[in-house]
Amino acid sequence: MKNIISLLIFIVAFSSCDNKKVTLKKVDTANEKEAINNVLDAWHKSAAEANFETYFEAMTKESIFIGTDALENWKNTEFKEFSKPYFDKGKAWSFTSIERNIYLYKDGKVAWFDELLETHMGICRGSGVITKNENNWNIEHYVLSLTIPNDNIDDVIKINKEKDSLFLSQLKR
Repeated sequence: MKNIISLLIFIVAFSSCDNKKVTLKKVDTANEKEAINNVLDAWHKSAAEANFETYFEAMTKESIFIGTDALENWKNTEFKEFSKPYFDKGKAWSFTSIERNIYLYKDGKVAWFDELLETHMGICRGSGVITKNENNWNIEHYVLSLTIPNDNIDDVIKINKEKDSLFLSQLKR
C-alpha cells in the first residue's frame, strides 16, 4: 500500500511540473578563463610572497592539495598546518606558470586545468579543479607533480625503489 501511495505522489508531483526546457545562461568562456587565470596567478604569487591568508582564501574549506610525495594528500586544514611554518618564515614557495590550459564545463561553474610550472624543483606540473560560487572562483583540488623525462624514468625508478617498497608495504597492512 505504501508503494502505491508513493507512486501516486510521484506521478502527481511529476505531472504538475512545468515541462518547459531549462536553458543554461550563456557562459562568456573567454571572460571566465581570464578570471580563473587571475585566481591561479594570484594564488601562486601569494605563496611566493608568504601571504598565508590570501593563499588559503583562494581555496575552498573542503579543498585538497596533493603534493609530490606519496604521503602528501592534504585536506585544507592539514595543508594549512603543514604550510604555516613556511609562510611564517617569509617565503613559502615560488611557482610560476609557464603554460596553462583551462577547460570550462558548460554551466560555467566548474573548470579543470593543467599547468607547467617553473619551480625550485625544476619544471613541475600542476592540475586541478576550480569552482565558481556566486562571483568568485575557488580551488577545490590541486595536484602538484614532478615532471620526469622519459629517458630518465629508469633512473628515477631505481632511486625510488626502496622507499616505494616500504610505502607499499605500509599501505597494504
